[in-house]
Amino acid sequence: MSIVDVWSERALQRVEKRDGDHRSAYQRDKARIMHSAAFRRLQAKTQVLGIGISDFYRTRLTHSLEAAQIGTGIASQVWQKQTELAKRLQIDEHLIESLCLAHDIGHPPFGHGGEVALHYMMNDYGGFEGNGQTFRIITKLETYSPDDGMNLARRTLLGLIKYPNYIDNLKNTTITEAKPHTHRLVKSKQWHPPKGLYLCDKAAFDWVVSPLSELDQEIFSESLVGDNRHARTLYKSVDCSIMELADDIAYAIHDLEDAIVMSMVTRDEFQNQVVKAILNMDINGLSENIINITEQLFSAIPYKRKNAIGALVNTFITAISIQKQGIFEADILDYNAKFPAEYAKALSLFKSFVYEFVIRKPELQLLEYKGQQIVMELFEAFSSEPERLLPANTAKRWMEAVELDSKTAPDNQHQQFRVIADYISGMTDEYATRLYTHLFLPKSNAVTDSLTP
Repeated sequence: MSIVDVWSERALQRVEKRDGDHRSAYQRDKARIMHSAAFRRLQAKTQVLGIGISDFYRTRLTHSLEAAQIGTGIASQVWQKQTELAKRLQIDEHLIESLCLAHDIGHPPFGHGGEVALHYMMNDYGGFEGNGQTFRIITKLETYSPDDGMNLARRTLLGLIKYPNYIDNLKNTTITEAKPHTHRLVKSKQWHPPKGLYLCDKAAFDWVVSPLSELDQEIFSESLVGDNRHARTLYKSVDCSIMELADDIAYAIHDLEDAIVMSMVTRDEFQNQVVKAILNMDINGLSENIINITEQLFSAIPYKRKNAIGALVNTFITAISIQKQGIFEADILDYNAKFPAEYAKALSLFKSFVYEFVIRKPELQLLEYKGQQIVMELFEAFSSEPERLLPANTAKRWMEAVELDSKTAPDNQHQQFRVIADYISGMTDEYATRLYTHLFLPKSNAVTDSLTP
């Protein structure tokens, strides 16, 4: 079997043949992702601004669609500028589009607040992290196969592993304090999760990386320990590196547009934090145009703002190239998409601006805190009487997990609580809020509908 065949393999090989279906493995993967329940739920999950504030701004779904458009743009640029290398690495636009569409499907309701809440509640049971949940959804939870989730091609799965190590290995326990006596005292900065996979999904990860040499597997999972922070992984596949850059551009540039349109940031703030720094940098295509771009960004004329957004996205896309790292035996890991240093620094200015002047705004942090509380309250309720409160299909999974945990160790509850985390993380913002209302507000007599996450 050739290396190309190995990476297009699926854990569960399809037996039945469909007449006239000439799609590639990655075209089929894209269809599975787009038709999945997890992907549809992104339309009602927070990206930056909370669901319900306005109909204009981006959700997780529209962000993912924009990331996909940028990702295919990067792939196209690579084929134009580095044709022979693109052929050698088999860079595939359908694959990159699939990765960008799927990269956020594991993120819980209420954005970072929901993630912190679930990690806090799961801290003693393997933790919770959005990217780890994405891997779990595509390899186990979605219903395209009996036991292998979406049953995607191996290379697609590898491309969705942004952090190839386990939360248990990456966690720095010194940054967390003893659990407070009430959920309302949980501090976000002390309970943010390490970025990694769950140990309970080890079999799926082992299958994905099995074509790699033992040395490549070992290096691939290496991590760097930081001062007073969780360890972070260092490497990713070439496809994942393209997806990650597309995600960063979409976050830094497109989410900035939301902030400008909704008057959450001012021109003076942008000039002081971004423009001045870029003017002092020699960035071809950006430094000499940043004044004009700023004029258009903050113009009252919509098409001018769109033109500025397009110019910024194009500047960053066209700066990307595929570079050899000289670390791995396998090309799929040894080559990564990268910015030149000055462009990476420039994009970080945009990302920092969105974070400091939008995400950190008190009004958004209040919404994030509220979502954090909702998720923790739901988790506590469901874990107190799961057979009574969970919907039938989830209660059935919980009972199976109880049996599995009992075989592992008498006091082990890892799989039981993982089922509850799976259930809550699949909720949309609106569904979680409605369920909280039904459970805890005395005047609410409504019964939740049967369309459970």
